[in-house]
Amino acid sequence: MKPEALEIQQVSKQFPDGTYALRNIDWRVKEGETMALIGESGSGKTTFLRLLNRLIEPTAGTIVIQGKPSRLQDPIQLRRRLGYVPQDGGLFPHWTIKQNVCLVPHLLGWTSEQQLKQVDRLLSLVNLDPSHIAERYPIELSGGQRQRVAVARALAADPPIILLDEPFGALDPLTRHDLQDQFLSLQTKLQKTMVLVTHDMSEAFRLGDRITIVKEGHIHQIGTPREILHSPATPYVHSLIQHYHAQRG
Repeated sequence: MKPEALEIQQVSKQFPDGTYALRNIDWRVKEGETMALIGESGSGKTTFLRLLNRLIEPTAGTIVIQGKPSRLQDPIQLRRRLGYVPQDGGLFPHWTIKQNVCLVPHLLGWTSEQQLKQVDRLLSLVNLDPSHIAERYPIELSGGQRQRVAVARALAADPPIILLDEPFGALDPLTRHDLQDQFLSLQTKLQKTMVLVTHDMSEAFRLGDRITIVKEGHIHQIGTPREILHSPATPYVHSLIQHYHAQRG
């Protein structure tokens, strides 16, 4: 049995106004697994990611990253070991694609030769031609190309865990489907642990080995796509499945 890569133990996150983003959460992701997190806006799914890479801290409970409590790990070093793709890609507009991809390797002190080899390798891995792309700026690329670059940057220092916050949400359906294909291909090749936040049930079913369904800071169900489709655990999950079937006609 594969060990846990990520574990959340009785974690709550309460904001200063008294509201809870998450309450008493227990949650685990195994090494090499893709966990899709799905929920409505304000459900708490993005808070999951921000807790994992210590952009915010829990009010209560323990978060364990690769067997060690995150509070015992330096947050800067931790983030350099966790690839992160924010909703808009988060590329620096005044940096070339090469500079964007090499951000973390540069911070880690890689040589220029090592960085250049990694740029060529990763851009090719996400189906971009380094000779045409590396010296361009984000504004010169399409939305789909920018998201591919964002994924390449997240992979640049070969982190064991990748966090993706609705990485394909702003794209048109055809580009989105193409990048989902790319995601599946990358996961097959790289076998990374991935946590993918999405609001799209079809995307969760397609990309997730397992799915976590969140509403108002509570987990309603964790299971494989098949388990959730055939055995919804709560009325809320059942309503999501009904909506999913209705969309598919």
